Amino acid sequence: MKEARRERGKKQELYVGLVRLHVLHHAAEEPIFGLGMMQELARHGYKLGPGTMYPLLHGLEQRGWLRGTERLVNGHQRKVYVATAAGRKALVHARRYVRELFEEMHEGE
Repeated sequence: MKEARRERGKKQELYVGLVRLHVLHHAAEEPIFGLGMMQELARHGYKLGPGTMYPLLHGLEQRGWLRGTERLVNGHQRKVYVATAAGRKALVHARRYVRELFEEMHEGE
């Protein structure tokens, strides 16, 4: 059990930048929230818990890439995030870099 958790942690560390970009991508398309993003990422094979997701969202908000607002949803307060103009600009630049790295990794295949 501990070994499997350690292995997930290693993979998570490797992919955390991609996860941030994925979150920013969705926040640029529509408002997002933590649980919804955990479910979305799980569909792609990423199993992030609240202890990872919420600090990630707060970090993106602190960098000025997301703006969070409290909303009442089904009688509960939920923090919903949208990409800011700076977040959208960062995403445009990141897409270029990701595309370039992806193409380099697949050269000669």
